[in-house]
Amino acid sequence: MVEWITSAGLVPYEDALRRMEERVAEISAGTAGEAVWLLEHPPLYTAGTSARPADLTDPDRFPVFAAGRGGQYTYHGPGQRVAYVMLDLNRRGRDVRHYVKTLETWIIEALADFNLRGEVREGRVGVWVARPDKPALPDGTPREDKIAAIGVKLRRWVSFHGISLNVEPDLSHFDGIVPCGIRGHGVTSLVDLGLPVTMADADQALKSAFARVF
Repeated sequence: MVEWITSAGLVPYEDALRRMEERVAEISAGTAGEAVWLLEHPPLYTAGTSARPADLTDPDRFPVFAAGRGGQYTYHGPGQRVAYVMLDLNRRGRDVRHYVKTLETWIIEALADFNLRGEVREGRVGVWVARPDKPALPDGTPREDKIAAIGVKLRRWVSFHGISLNVEPDLSHFDGIVPCGIRGHGVTSLVDLGLPVTMADADQALKSAFARVF
């Protein structure tokens, strides 16, 4: 059984890292079970192991943390549901690519509960939604906005970090970075797309989709 943990209020990023490290060690030692931790952070930027300094365009705007996860720069803040996924891949198959693909499928399934089509794109990690209501890019490429980010880390085949789903964050806060190193396309949220989704609604969709996908 996977334990679901939901934190009220805003959890400082350093506290979250410490608590994840502790839980992953316990899962690896067999003294604790798998868990998914749902929370929100105060406004901050995190740098993954592939982050490029040039993609931090406003370094003084919010605190910046080295996350130790895969990926590049991302933003976390109020109105964004972060799900830290701590699973034992020793029992679920030692396949990192399959795990990341399953995380993407999980988000897509959760978005479908709101009749929203989420999609993945080759070379662009995360989940995207088509924006036919916005002008195409200069090269004619149809506009797409990112609604969810993914960044994972494994230790002894136990996963941590996870996903972030934009429910109703301040989208202007993404302006201080090039999110995930991808230029041209933008960022959106459930509420930005006109869906009156609360954080509780999003949590329920994530829990329901998790049971179907994992």
